[in-house]
Amino acid sequence: MSKQALIWGAQGVAILALALLPLPDFWITQLNYIGLYSLTCLGLVLLTGVAGLTSFGQAAFVGIGAYASGWFTLNMGLSPWLTLFIGLAFTTASALLVGGITLRMSGHYLPLATIAWALSLYYLMGNLDVLGKYDGLLGLPGLNVLGWDIGQGRGFFVLTWALVLVAAAALLFLLDSRAGRAMRSLRNGKLMAEAMGVNTLRYKIIIFLIAAQLASVSGWLFAHFQRSINPSPFGLKMGIEYLFMSVVGGIGHVWGALTGAILTKLMEDQLQVLLPKLIGTSGSYEVIVFGIVLVMMLKFLPDGLWSMVQRKLPRPQRVVDWAQAAALPERSKPAPGDRVLHAKAIRKQFGGLTAVNNISFEIKAGQIVGLIGPNGAGKSTTFNLITGVLGLTSGEVVFRGEVVSGMPSREIAKRGMSRTFQHVKMIPDMTVLENVALGAHLRGNKGVVSAMTRTNQAEERQLFKEAQKQLERIGMGQYLHEQAGNLAMGPQRLMEIARALCSDPALLLLDEPAAGLRHKEKQALGTVLRQLQAEGVSILLVEHDMELVMDVCDHLVVMEFGTLLTQGTPEQIQQDPKVRAAYLGTEH
Repeated sequence: MSKQALIWGAQGVAILALALLPLPDFWITQLNYIGLYSLTCLGLVLLTGVAGLTSFGQAAFVGIGAYASGWFTLNMGLSPWLTLFIGLAFTTASALLVGGITLRMSGHYLPLATIAWALSLYYLMGNLDVLGKYDGLLGLPGLNVLGWDIGQGRGFFVLTWALVLVAAAALLFLLDSRAGRAMRSLRNGKLMAEAMGVNTLRYKIIIFLIAAQLASVSGWLFAHFQRSINPSPFGLKMGIEYLFMSVVGGIGHVWGALTGAILTKLMEDQLQVLLPKLIGTSGSYEVIVFGIVLVMMLKFLPDGLWSMVQRKLPRPQRVVDWAQAAALPERSKPAPGDRVLHAKAIRKQFGGLTAVNNISFEIKAGQIVGLIGPNGAGKSTTFNLITGVLGLTSGEVVFRGEVVSGMPSREIAKRGMSRTFQHVKMIPDMTVLENVALGAHLRGNKGVVSAMTRTNQAEERQLFKEAQKQLERIGMGQYLHEQAGNLAMGPQRLMEIARALCSDPALLLLDEPAAGLRHKEKQALGTVLRQLQAEGVSILLVEHDMELVMDVCDHLVVMEFGTLLTQGTPEQIQQDPKVRAAYLGTEH
């Protein structure tokens, strides 16, 4: 067991031991409510903090869990422990319906959809006779364990906080895994994640489901804690409060969920007493204070209160325990001289603009081919057509004998094509090692359940061993545990190459890897590219630095205004008057 796990275990025992202290019943009740809120906020940390998906409708999922358990317990005589799973089933079905529709969209559609969902469910619960309308369901039984009624006090506290701690640990395990790295890549945009083989829609739906299920468990506990339910705690107002708690505590931090729930509940109780005394009249003035606090937090501490605590804590160092791990399986490689890529008359039109016009070229195994041309020549568009970021208007791309035109990026990546980006795309708050391990996503298969239960450790060691191997391969072994956001531009670009190599590609595509690099860093990059070629890697290089291009490339493809100007060896291209005219504006 790791030192970190022992610390977590000790903290969990300390929290549960509060039930043994002679605390007043009032404070035990308060802690029970904080535990209920924390469960829902944990889901928002994953949904909004990690994946960047804003939801105002988590209270609606709390309501589904509460009403499902309440109705089936009262009307069908089922055990509350059985109705927990019925509530989870209803919640999962509704989350799949809402998420399956809205998560395919971007921008404001998900927040608007969750608002509509919350309002619809609130009025549905308040108008159905079978659910007791706005009076709700009364007389629900409490929870019992082996015949012992845990009541609404210390027994309930132990159950609630045990579930909170288990959920927090499960999320921490999840985020530190293959699936978790894929989830953390979603916030930086679809392009990089898909290029690494991540099915972004699938992971968004998984995150949405986990958040909804945590809210459902909270609703189940709430129903049997209150012994009655009505629509009021499940409306839009409470959905906004859950988001408020998460943002104040630290929306990107698991422990921020607990921090926000504790602070908000305590502030609410104290303000409800103090503000009427100060103002001299009663009213919900705490809502005004919460609004001001939220605006100030977003302005001056957007990462929440827990981020301040985390900066004071020592950064945990990952234990390197993968030296004896088995190597990951490798894909079959093309034989020297085999055709790896064939672009056949590829064409792309954007309305009336032809960005790429019938470009054809090929890459043989072990070659470094440069795709060059002046600014606006269509190089990046061609690059994106090959990698599946953009769809072809006509023509086709053949990769290792298979037509890959029309396939999404992740499917092309699965077949052995990997790429870097013109503007470095990474996850700044992850280590270099973790960023590079994301490149091996397609070489693993352990999912969310394995990560949460920590049964994925053998595969994790294999992935980290591969990531370390690729970093050392390009001379970055000393940066393993450095936070990626702290790197200078040169090491960041090398890190991207290592991440692309981690997928074990048959073809590596580099989009302006020398952009922003100093002279010595460009020389180091050239050394890395020649080393990769010597090891049998085929490379397609889009680059403006002609010194680097002429030094490392075997074959050059020159574009101008979206058309193929010429192609040949670097020596032929240097002597071609058409190329001189394209770059210098004159043939002399």
